[in-house]
Amino acid sequence: MVVSILETSKKINFDTKRTCSCEPNHINCLTAKEWTKYQVAIWEFAYKKRDVRDKSIHPAVFPIDLPARCIELFTHRGELVLDPFAGIGSTLVAAQDLGRNAIGFDLKKEYLEFAKTRFAQDNVEPTKQILVCDDAHNIPEYLDEESLSLTVTSPPYSNILNRPRTNKSRRGNLRKNDQYLKVEQYSNDPRDLGTMDAPKFAETIGEIYSGILPLLKPKAHAVINLTDLWWENKRVLIHTHVIDAMIKVGYELRNIIIWDRRNLVNGVGIFGWPNNYITFGTTFEYILDFWKPAQ
Repeated sequence: MVVSILETSKKINFDTKRTCSCEPNHINCLTAKEWTKYQVAIWEFAYKKRDVRDKSIHPAVFPIDLPARCIELFTHRGELVLDPFAGIGSTLVAAQDLGRNAIGFDLKKEYLEFAKTRFAQDNVEPTKQILVCDDAHNIPEYLDEESLSLTVTSPPYSNILNRPRTNKSRRGNLRKNDQYLKVEQYSNDPRDLGTMDAPKFAETIGEIYSGILPLLKPKAHAVINLTDLWWENKRVLIHTHVIDAMIKVGYELRNIIIWDRRNLVNGVGIFGWPNNYITFGTTFEYILDFWKPAQ
């Protein structure tokens, strides 16, 4: 196993050949029985012991099982996975668990330093996990064309965190926890997606994924997990902005999967009663599945 953090731009040599014995036309290593578990377009995950829930470390971490499921569905053992917005490395941890190589990019070195502590040091297959402290726009400088079998990420959801938390999803005294009235922004770096409004956010996603497109193998998948938000009593459709941006730069939308988060929501507050019906948005998120068309 190789785990390292890079801060300079250079091509990285990955062995991206399959190490499994699957048929050439198979898109993954799953059996037919395993495949059927994932065909329903509503997915549910639970945070486990290895997941990081401490918001002082990172304000928004998705469970390891989410990228793991995508890696199982869209890659073979030995292939290469990319997370353009790696945060504290959940995608790379999942890739290591499943015998895939992976590379992750993030602007904040503090996140990557923490990510490095999350990898198992023994009893795992030989893989390479590379963390890069750089702008995701620069990803093409590091990788060869058609070297990627999958990119999967959960980017900052536009400027959703760029305001004081009021904890309206919690009831009564539960609202005034350590996060109450705090701004839990990722950073103040203008390159950070978390500083951008929805149109600029989607435009930037399109720019970054335009550069990633030549790096993907034909029919390789690009999975983006995100949610919409309420801003000044209006619903901001981040997922539709991102779909439009991805199609514009050459991707094809294959699937929209709903991440059912009801098992993770406790002590739900009351929204809008009695005169403004507002659905509780944190009960679900979108998992948008695109691919690079064969032609």
